[in-house]
Amino acid sequence: MKHLAAYLLLQQGGNASPKAKDVKAVLASVGIEADDAKLEKVIAELEGKDVNELIAEGSAKLSSVPAGGAAPAAGGASAAAAGGDAPAAEEKKEEEKEESDDDMGFGLFD
Repeated sequence: MKHLAAYLLLQQGGNASPKAKDVKAVLASVGIEADDAKLEKVIAELEGKDVNELIAEGSAKLSSVPAGGAAPAAGGASAAAAGGDAPAAEEKKEEEKEESDDDMGFGLFD
């Protein structure tokens, strides 16, 4: 991932086709040592391709992947529908628990 990020930074900076030595220089500037095998693979895979088109293709593929965000929202909605007093009761229990942990059995100046 770090190799790809450096490659993309170079492209955004105006280098249309970054070479391995360019990517190594970017990584070295922040104290990261490049893995030659992974770097060569990244360079070979991206050579001659438009990165903006690749990103657009990837975004299209990711749009069909479920993110799992709907389940917690549904759980919260059903709890609110069950009764409005439930969150207040939970909040009260949390406060009591936090207060008992404050001194942890000893005082600061004991």
